[in-house]
This record gives sequence, C-alpha cells and structure tokens, in this order.
Amino acid sequence: MLPFSIDLKPGLPVSEQIQFAVKRSVVAGQMRAGDKFPSVRVLSQELRINPNTAHKVIAALVAEGVLLTTPAVGSIVAGPSAADPRERAALLGGELERVVVEAKKLGLSLDDVQSGLAAQWRRLGEGRKGHQNP
Repeated sequence: MLPFSIDLKPGLPVSEQIQFAVKRSVVAGQMRAGDKFPSVRVLSQELRINPNTAHKVIAALVAEGVLLTTPAVGSIVAGPSAADPRERAALLGGELERVVVEAKKLGLSLDDVQSGLAAQWRRLGEGRKGHQNP
C-alpha cells in the first residue's frame, strides 16, 4: 500500500500528478521526515505505471528535496528545507504565476483567489499541527 493517495486523471502527465500527490501528502502530515518511500518497483506495480516513469518521479522528488536517497536504505522523506523563508517563498514564484494566470483566465477576483488559497491552507494545515499560521 502506498503512503499517499492519488486518483490519476487523463490529460495530465502521470509523473507530475504523482509528484504533486506525494508533496501534498508530506505537507498534510501523512508522510513525515524519515518515513520510508516506496521503491521504483513498488511504485510502478501499485500505480500500474512504467518503471521508467516511477524512476522519473523519484528522481524529480529527490531533485526538489522532498526525498533523500541512500544506498543502504532507499528513499526516505526529507526534513524541512534549511533555506531561509525568503528563499523558500521565491521557489513558489512560477507556481504562483500559474495560479494568477488561471484565476484571471477564469475571471476570478483577487479576493476569490485569496479565499480559495486560505481554505486550501487550512485544509492541508490540519495534518501538520504546529506548522500553520493562525
């Protein structure tokens, strides 16, 4: 059984969907620093995806600092980033730009986006007591 949940949707790259599901699981507190992550074989079998895709997912998560890989242990969930808050916030620049573009395309106001963001923040923050803002 995988330590995260995912419902693969057609039309979106499978690897990106899996990466997002893993990151969502980490921020929601379902997976914690030091937890073992499934191997390429297990990931590909459980999700019924090509092993190359599973390898691509794990490599991308390692590159992003979400996972650590060690020869003796395999992949584990990494701890929090050591970067300062401004550096971490800067990493979201591209993602935030995509959100703004989509919101404007849909005709949403800044208030609509902020309300939606706050609701998602609260929803995902419930699993990480002590890591959320009031």
